[in-house]
Amino acid sequence: MSELAKKTADALRGVSVATLTTCLFKRGLRNQFIQDVHRLNPGAGSMVGPAYTLRFIPAREDLNPIEVYRDPANPQRRAIEECPPGAVLVIDSRGDPRAASGGAILVTRLMKRGAAGIVTDGGFRDSPEIAALAIPAYHRRPAPPTAITLHQPIDIGVPIGCGDAPVFPGDVMVGDAEGVVVIPAHLADEIAAEAVAMTEFEDFVTEQVRAGRSIFGLYPPTDPATLTQFEAWKRER
Repeated sequence: MSELAKKTADALRGVSVATLTTCLFKRGLRNQFIQDVHRLNPGAGSMVGPAYTLRFIPAREDLNPIEVYRDPANPQRRAIEECPPGAVLVIDSRGDPRAASGGAILVTRLMKRGAAGIVTDGGFRDSPEIAALAIPAYHRRPAPPTAITLHQPIDIGVPIGCGDAPVFPGDVMVGDAEGVVVIPAHLADEIAAEAVAMTEFEDFVTEQVRAGRSIFGLYPPTDPATLTQFEAWKRER
């Protein structure tokens, strides 16, 4: 799994997922936002970390009895115990929230091991308890039934689809109150730098709009005077 530079991680914590999707779109990447997932615990703050992946397939009943949880080689159990500190566990649950991708005990263990967050395009059981944990957690909706009623964990550390977004191991996951975006690992540094610059300009624009200014010529800055004013605004700050 790729390393994420501290400077890049800090920059990504200070920008929005919305801004990041625009930066990615400029590079032709349209499908990096994970669809239909929601943060359980707003108090946990933003989420930034490289992806560590887990993939489920539809359960085959003869291979997926309750006893599989006793097997330490079970991919779901291994994912919890092997996800590196600082990484985000990303789960391909086939977009099916009818059975849990995990529950409060597993998410608590992940938190205690230092993971940066967890994302599934399915659901979590024990969602009220997970909502009280100090780890960012994203899912579609509560899913009380245990995973193996419908899902069979099959792979870890492989490319997956999560909420219609492609996720490769080591891709940088960024989550805020609006959702989660996937940044290809090789683009993370340049996307972070561009997003910081975009955020600074949009802070200037917001201040101008709140003061009553029209968006014409301002956003986008088609009036040459706008960029001159922006540079003066930056110097004052």
